[in-house]
Amino acid sequence: MKKWIAPAAALMLWQAPVLAHDMRSHAGEAGCAEVTLACATKVTPAFGPDGKLWIAMLAGGNVAVAASTDGGRNFTKPVAVTDQKLDMDWGPDARPKIVIDKHGDLIVAFSTFRDKAFNGEVFTTRSTDGGASFAPIRPITPSNISQRFEALALDTDGTVFAAWLDKRNRAPAKKKGEAYDGAALFFATSKDGAVYSQAQLAHDNTCECCRLGVAFAGHGHPVVIFRNIFNGGVRDHAIVTFSDLNTPGQIHRVSNDDWKVNACPHQGPSLSIAPGGTYHATWYTNGKNRQGLFYARSTDGGATFSDPVAIGDSAHNPARAFVLATAKDTYLAWKEFDGEKTTVRMMQSADDGKTWSEPKTVAATADSSDHPLLVSDGHTVFLSWMTKKDGYHFQPVGQGT
Repeated sequence: MKKWIAPAAALMLWQAPVLAHDMRSHAGEAGCAEVTLACATKVTPAFGPDGKLWIAMLAGGNVAVAASTDGGRNFTKPVAVTDQKLDMDWGPDARPKIVIDKHGDLIVAFSTFRDKAFNGEVFTTRSTDGGASFAPIRPITPSNISQRFEALALDTDGTVFAAWLDKRNRAPAKKKGEAYDGAALFFATSKDGAVYSQAQLAHDNTCECCRLGVAFAGHGHPVVIFRNIFNGGVRDHAIVTFSDLNTPGQIHRVSNDDWKVNACPHQGPSLSIAPGGTYHATWYTNGKNRQGLFYARSTDGGATFSDPVAIGDSAHNPARAFVLATAKDTYLAWKEFDGEKTTVRMMQSADDGKTWSEPKTVAATADSSDHPLLVSDGHTVFLSWMTKKDGYHFQPVGQGT
């Protein structure tokens, strides 16, 4: 099993028992000011149509991209996507996003902090010259309230679908004397990755501090999984399938965990949709009905989900699960922390998520680390994992076809 490794920087988080093994990306606290992979704290991979591997990284207080043509063993010199240092969103679930369209153009999105109250702003930019330079960054929406936790996905025709959490509806509700919890799920689309449509509301009163999962269930049908706020302040997960790029469908509950909490879990879900249409979802909860990491599948377009399956060893703080479904198998990766070292554990399903292999360790580090991510070039499934002590892991872990 091959992997390429380079040094990086560190993080500690408020939710110590579960998240103390994550990396800190607050530029002032990371202690590494260079825009290099060695200084990266968050790394997001994506393959282009030509098979080239690209990564978007948060490093030295900036967002930058780099490319590899040898399976992640070597990368080009990073190119910054901004011409100035910004107050990057360093929250546990925040990270730069990257997709590459059919023309090879790079589309990047990231969020910054507007103020010390953690109100954010999402910016986008693109490169039309193979990552050599980037257009000036633009806000994804004119609203100057707060946007965070953006997610990008490409439709089969190259249309960019973007979703994020937005607080613009909070002040008007309070002005009317109405209670308003959390934020809202907003979305927009772009034909070229440069100009986005007017932002639209998909669902109000969502949890305001967890990443989103986005995938496509066929052409023109984006699907978003998110932590919702149900009646009584219960922060369980929900999913919405769009009937077209502009029309969100009905909200369905992924699982009844009954996690009633007036706080930010800072740990969102992941979603992957198999070529055959099965939805695969993972999430974290500390609810009344269940606690820990879980997986479930849906074969009816997200209307209902299977009984949740627990992921990982509860004695080792399992966290940050990520699922990827390919034409052949389905893969699950997550982190565990035993008090001394962090391991990335994996399971594999050969029957569309009905049954799973025994967990196995595929990577480990004795220091802090980023979230484990999975990505496929259509032939091979790779683990992407940034660590402080051992650098960047990019290694094959399965077959994509």
